Amino acid sequence: MIGNDWDEVLKVIWNSEGFKKFYHIIENEYNTKTIYPPKDHIFNALKLTPYKNVKVVIVGQDPYHGEGEAMGLSFSVNKDIKIPPSLQNIYKELNDDLNIPIHQDGDLTKWAKEGVLLLNAVLTVEKDKPASHRNLGWEPLTDYIIKELNQKDEPVVFILWGNFAKEKAKFITNPNHYIITSPHPSPFSARSGFFGSKPFSKTNNYLIKKNIKPIDWDLNK
Repeated sequence: MIGNDWDEVLKVIWNSEGFKKFYHIIENEYNTKTIYPPKDHIFNALKLTPYKNVKVVIVGQDPYHGEGEAMGLSFSVNKDIKIPPSLQNIYKELNDDLNIPIHQDGDLTKWAKEGVLLLNAVLTVEKDKPASHRNLGWEPLTDYIIKELNQKDEPVVFILWGNFAKEKAKFITNPNHYIITSPHPSPFSARSGFFGSKPFSKTNNYLIKKNIKPIDWDLNK
């Protein structure tokens, strides 16, 4: 399914009858409706960030539902797409936190390659229908991914923005790991505690303390 070590980590899921039935439903959705992201981008987060490389997890809800936006990474959009409001606020906080110049496109692929797993809890969505695939069957897989990351001996930083993401904290019980929470970066809640929360410097400070190479958050390089 993925082509890296995630296939071994998730083989119990891939081989389960429940997942096979669910994935048949997803394939039927793609065959009969306009679904995002493109089918070959559904598992981009796992493809770009192998299990062994995960240092940080940023949990999103579900993909962007506008044409050409979703590309398989939470909060990220393709280069030629207008930067969504939540991502604009993430860039503002990054600039305030680490003095990194605001990037001019919304593609976060570099972060994924740095070891930041940009994981949505739901991996697909119908065009113009936000949350349309919630409770369809993705959540058992993505919850399992978080549980498997919890098993890692190497420290992982989990960045949980907003109440939906914070619900995943119950799966993170390993004392090696570090959880950062704040309100969501959306325009509705960013000023309620997201701005000024300094998640990027907190993440790198923790990684450095654990003798792990920090994340290069600068997308401009």
